Amino acid sequence: MKKDAVFIFSEDQLGYSFSDTHPFNQKRIVLTLDLLKEMHAITDEDIIPPRVATDEELMLVHEPKFVEMVKKAGKGEVGPEVGSVYGIGTEDTPIFPNMHEASAMLVGGTLTAVDEVMQNRAGYALNLGGGLHHGFQGKASGFCVYNDSSVAIRYLQKNYDSRVLYIDTDAHHGDGVQWTFYDDPDVCTLSIHETGRYLFPGTGHVTERGNGKGYGTSFNFPIDAFTEDESFLSIYETAFREVVEWFKPDVILTQNGADAHFFDPLTHLYGTMEIYKEIPRIARELADEYCNGKWIAVGGGGYDIWRVVPRAWSHIWYAMKKLPAPTGPLPKEWLTRWQPESPVPLIETWEDPHPLYKPIPRKAEIEEKNAQVMDRSLHYIRSEQQPR
Repeated sequence: MKKDAVFIFSEDQLGYSFSDTHPFNQKRIVLTLDLLKEMHAITDEDIIPPRVATDEELMLVHEPKFVEMVKKAGKGEVGPEVGSVYGIGTEDTPIFPNMHEASAMLVGGTLTAVDEVMQNRAGYALNLGGGLHHGFQGKASGFCVYNDSSVAIRYLQKNYDSRVLYIDTDAHHGDGVQWTFYDDPDVCTLSIHETGRYLFPGTGHVTERGNGKGYGTSFNFPIDAFTEDESFLSIYETAFREVVEWFKPDVILTQNGADAHFFDPLTHLYGTMEIYKEIPRIARELADEYCNGKWIAVGGGGYDIWRVVPRAWSHIWYAMKKLPAPTGPLPKEWLTRWQPESPVPLIETWEDPHPLYKPIPRKAEIEEKNAQVMDRSLHYIRSEQQPR
């Protein structure tokens, strides 16, 4: 019997761990799943364990020498001096034991999600352990060893002959995925992110449109620091609708970083929980309309793991289950269980406190600037005489 949605998870995914003090902390998946359970929004039957991606699958994107180096590093056979050439053993992406196995499991989780949807066992699939969008073919970057989204897209092409629309709402530019498919006309990447003037990785300009046969299939919306909900959602919904209508994909893959929130310690955007309620709702709506409901979602950034990520990521599951967005108090049991571990007071409601921050003096200027960015990025398809 086909399920409406599946949630990919096993505790083995928590093995992807750089250190106790590193900002990338997979405990956020446990917090999210526990919150969903306390809300009675998920059952054990909804949860499917991930598999480990094979070397052959990883090499759909990653260079064999890189995969071999990750294996050796995880066994303690390579130090930072050599590893840093491949992006591992750096401050951002330190070496940790069993690095290859842990990274391959995150990729395998996204491939599991792909198979569940494409083999019609589930309408939608969510792998919060994925979304490692900075990984390159031969180099790790920005907390990301293997790039599960890139591997999943190639897997979709190889096994399901699919045209893929990749939507990235992480506050950091989805560079690894973009560059992997920069010259591929059958993969369209759309990234809304904080401008790279002040934020890693510094790419994602409007002028990055693709190359060769892939020209026009890369869309970037570098929004200004201090961007608020209205401007973010205006760009997201307008761009998503226009691009999906133009590109006509077979399947949609969304990367759902939760680091555009005001509380996030690594970024400078002023989003609230409102954007995280709307992002997955619109994704589901457009997947239903254009792709016969084929929607796969992965996690991504999100570094306030206590106050932001569990609430934000829960909204993805609610959207997949077509449940009304949760409102009001969070479950007392969840708050009581996790508050002793949290270094900050937990938010006790699904909504953010109001007001969350002081009014932004440049609000109108920021919104106007973002609107201009959107118009520039969409100009290519708006000006085309013939549909794709």
